[in-house]
Amino acid sequence: MSDTPTRDAVHTRTVDGFGTVRVLPLDPHADAATVHAWVREERAVFWGMNGLTQDQVEEIYAHLDTLDTHHAYLLEKDGEPAGLLQTYEPEADRVSECYPVEPGDIGIHLLLPPPGPDGTRHGWSSALLSAVAEYVLVGLDRRRVVVDPDVRNEKAIDRFLKQGFVAGPRVVLPEIDIPDVHLPEKHAQLAFLTREVAFPG
Repeated sequence: MSDTPTRDAVHTRTVDGFGTVRVLPLDPHADAATVHAWVREERAVFWGMNGLTQDQVEEIYAHLDTLDTHHAYLLEKDGEPAGLLQTYEPEADRVSECYPVEPGDIGIHLLLPPPGPDGTRHGWSSALLSAVAEYVLVGLDRRRVVVDPDVRNEKAIDRFLKQGFVAGPRVVLPEIDIPDVHLPEKHAQLAFLTREVAFPG
């Protein structure tokens, strides 16, 4: 369970045959151990935090918590941590240098933890992505979601395309090196999901 189970969810969705997904604002301190356990895994190499300590992870999300344009959320399934969601305003992000941002766009990053002791979790990514899409497109009243997974992260790209995202161009996100933030250059595959496609009618 999360250390702060009384947090109010910004979004709740019950997915048939899966369970109840809650989107909670990330608590940089209370959730640091959970997030660190996920990002230090080799499978999370594309998240870019493999070598960081728990304190460093906490500092990063504490800094992100001060921003108006970037937000982090803990995803829960039936009360248990099930993923990490980050949203951002594309015009305030380096991705804006790589595609023409349109009104109503919102960017997301999604990290799913490794399977539990029972192994594979068929349908998890689709169920969580559907809840996330409902939150950002309907709950936040946005027109289109953009994602920018690393071109080498074939699993993530395939996951998004199966969910209805349409592949955009392959781009090179420029290096960011400013106080408090360093992001290396990234070769990314852009993909987009519109509200009309995700929720027709």
